[in-house]
Amino acid sequence: MSDGIIRPAERVANIKYAVRDILVVADEAKRAGLEMLYLNIGDPNRFDYETPPHIVEAICKAMKDNLCGYAPSDGIPEALEAIREDAASKGIQNVQDVFVSNGCSEGIEIALSALCNPGENILTPSPGYPLYTALVAKLGLVPNPYFLSEDRGWQPDVDDIEERINDKTRAIVVINPNNPTGSVADRETLRRILSVADERNLLVIADEIYNELVLDGAEHVPLASLNSEQPVLTFDGLSKGYLGPGLRVGWGILSGEAKRVSAFQAAVAQLCRARLSSNHPEQYGIAPALRDKSHLPALREKLSRRRDLTVESLNAIPGIQCVPPRGAFYAFPSLAVDPDKEEEYIADLVRSTGVVVVHGSGFGQRPGTAHFRIVFLPPEDVLSKAYALIARFLAEHPPR
Repeated sequence: MSDGIIRPAERVANIKYAVRDILVVADEAKRAGLEMLYLNIGDPNRFDYETPPHIVEAICKAMKDNLCGYAPSDGIPEALEAIREDAASKGIQNVQDVFVSNGCSEGIEIALSALCNPGENILTPSPGYPLYTALVAKLGLVPNPYFLSEDRGWQPDVDDIEERINDKTRAIVVINPNNPTGSVADRETLRRILSVADERNLLVIADEIYNELVLDGAEHVPLASLNSEQPVLTFDGLSKGYLGPGLRVGWGILSGEAKRVSAFQAAVAQLCRARLSSNHPEQYGIAPALRDKSHLPALREKLSRRRDLTVESLNAIPGIQCVPPRGAFYAFPSLAVDPDKEEEYIADLVRSTGVVVVHGSGFGQRPGTAHFRIVFLPPEDVLSKAYALIARFLAEHPPR
């Protein structure tokens, strides 16, 4: 006989999102009256960054022009044209399809839903963005992480990728620049990944949402630009480089030999039609964004200053070592603490200081290591205060 309880699906039990979950602990610190310094979420608009005016104006004009109905399922023509144009400028050729999504997150979910059956797997970077592990759980896939090499500046470990491929593997995910480490993959590493994928007939998902935020003049190599025949699905959007995460505008670019991707392309289009369309007025910000990137030099310079402060401050704290990030706005320092106590230690840090950072295991990491992720978006005075509090906490509670 039923007990009258509405029970959730079992798949939800394995869905975690550490970036938001840490806020439960942060609320304890807030209730205790501590000043809160949030270094946990990559939302530029919470700090001293604004969406470029020409993007906002284009979206507002679309709304005033009553362009608030459904859009074409794949996206409005002017946006798709601009995306193709920008892809070509980056050396991405043989583009078979472009589609707009409600942020990259929806696009990635559409792609994985179109590609994978329950029980199959995709190779995801570790450390990596928690969305992928959440979708693996949601879609009934088998987790299959590969490691990044901290001693090589967090480059993908291609040998590890090769060892983990099995007959149920469907794709390799590459996040470049990487969230949470801020690493930028070098050209030779990317070539090797493409070679492995080609040999094993795997799709490569190139998550390049931070591609415009490469620091120190480092080179960002669009993965799809290295082989026009290999199936690659590249993701980008307005969230990061264009400072509009709440606009929820992303897009996918499917490139490669037509006969190799046509069936997958049709499946993606089918799912795009099923959800009707992505945000309509916001799509009118895509073409202006991609055709006027004049805000980027100042943005990169600001992030470089805050990155330098972060690396210098963290590396001066006994018990912490930080590989300098070369892109995005994250750092992933190591912590000399028992890995089994990492999450507890970071929670204690948040409760004691009000500095909200995220435990490294929330992003994945090699067994036997401990880390935490810092977002260095805030102004320098906020970062300096946060790092001083972290240093004091470690001095009073030596990691062990």
